[in-house]
Amino acid sequence: MTDPNNIYDYPLCSRYASEQMKHIFSPNFKFSTWRKLWYYLAQSEQELGLDFITDEQLTQLKDNIHNIDFAKAHQYEVELKHDVMAHVHAYGDVAPLARKIIHLGVTSAYVGDNTDLIQIKEGLTLLKQRLVTFIATLSKFAEQYKDLPTLGYTHFQAAQLTTVGKRATLWLKSFMFDLQEIEHRLATLEFRGVKGTTGTAASFKELFGNDYSKVVELDKLVTEKAGFTHRQEVSGQTYDRKQDSMVLQTLAGLASSAHKFTNDFRLLQHLKELEEPFGKKQIGSSAMAYKRNPMRCERISALAKFVLSLEMNGHLVHSTQWFERTLDDSANKRLSYPQAFLALDAILMILQNIAEGIVVYPKMIERNVMRELPFMATEDIIMDCVKKGMDRQEVHEVIRELSMEQARLVKQEGQDNRLIEAIIADGRLPINQDEIKDLLNPSNYIGFAPQQVEEYLTQVIYPMLERNREFVLSESVEFTV
Repeated sequence: MTDPNNIYDYPLCSRYASEQMKHIFSPNFKFSTWRKLWYYLAQSEQELGLDFITDEQLTQLKDNIHNIDFAKAHQYEVELKHDVMAHVHAYGDVAPLARKIIHLGVTSAYVGDNTDLIQIKEGLTLLKQRLVTFIATLSKFAEQYKDLPTLGYTHFQAAQLTTVGKRATLWLKSFMFDLQEIEHRLATLEFRGVKGTTGTAASFKELFGNDYSKVVELDKLVTEKAGFTHRQEVSGQTYDRKQDSMVLQTLAGLASSAHKFTNDFRLLQHLKELEEPFGKKQIGSSAMAYKRNPMRCERISALAKFVLSLEMNGHLVHSTQWFERTLDDSANKRLSYPQAFLALDAILMILQNIAEGIVVYPKMIERNVMRELPFMATEDIIMDCVKKGMDRQEVHEVIRELSMEQARLVKQEGQDNRLIEAIIADGRLPINQDEIKDLLNPSNYIGFAPQQVEEYLTQVIYPMLERNREFVLSESVEFTV
């Protein structure tokens, strides 16, 4: 027996993705779905008048959907060099009465393509569950900290104040775009259905005595049995690979939002304002024992880059399909979209783990705010002095002169920002210590951030969560190394 330690271990399966997502792309799910599709086909063909398909045959097909002898199927594939025919034979072995009508009138793409679409649908549904749950958790964080002033940044340079909760709504907005895209894909995903060898349904012309209406009805029946509301109206041998490129675009969009979140979060952790959860025995560095590295965010960032790189596969495959089909899509599809789903599954679980345990350091946030607030308060000081009768330009020049000196002391000598004290000590402006205290209240500089948080949560997030109540997962997600 081969030592498993001598074989490449695929990290997305062994380290990152959940059992649920791994099951969707597992051999059991794939090949039992093939059998379901063969059963739906035979059942529908009988319903449309093919009376040589018997109830006994259908019963055997249905009863053996999950009775898969993988060793036997592998043996057939070694002999036949064809995966679909190998499983046709293996299915026939356990459903001998139905052997002669399995796969009747269809080509390999019938089971292959339709199963791909079923896996995509299941994968998108699981991602939606995880994303809705994460949004629900992050919205609680936004509500809790909607009033906490913090430095806003443009170009990563200190700008006007915002609040911790308002910044969280910016993250939420990106993820809401992704949720809308996932919902759109789920609502519009088109089933390949029953189209025949090159999409003309020629094989069914003989079966249904040249009755085109029955061919159309067969396509609709199988599509409905498989749980789809839309079917691709026309096709070659395969469904249009444009669908794969659009799905991968949607997945890449979600990866992009996750990456952006982790960029912001790691910068805030560097500023010591926020911190991702850190286990009691977790080690940040093998050399520097004091470190608390943002490893969760870094892992998301790494996996997100991988998903972003996979988007191009969809475009490359779609653009190089010749006429009714070529097979150079097959190996690529086996890799690209299952891996994208597995990676995003991991990303969303880690995001959930972070959102459930974000550590906030209000004193550090306040310290960083107060380092910049004196500069921001100068506009209000100008207005106050003008109201007291001073010339605006004279006030502006005094503040400019004192601000430049304080900026020099902060940058060159590492001093604290003492601009307000300098203005009072200078004496040229009619302002005293009591007035300054109110001017230096950070809450005076956050605009309508708290109201914007409330409005966004109540008008957008909470109604979405109510509509998707069944999608919110109740269990917490543990982070694994």
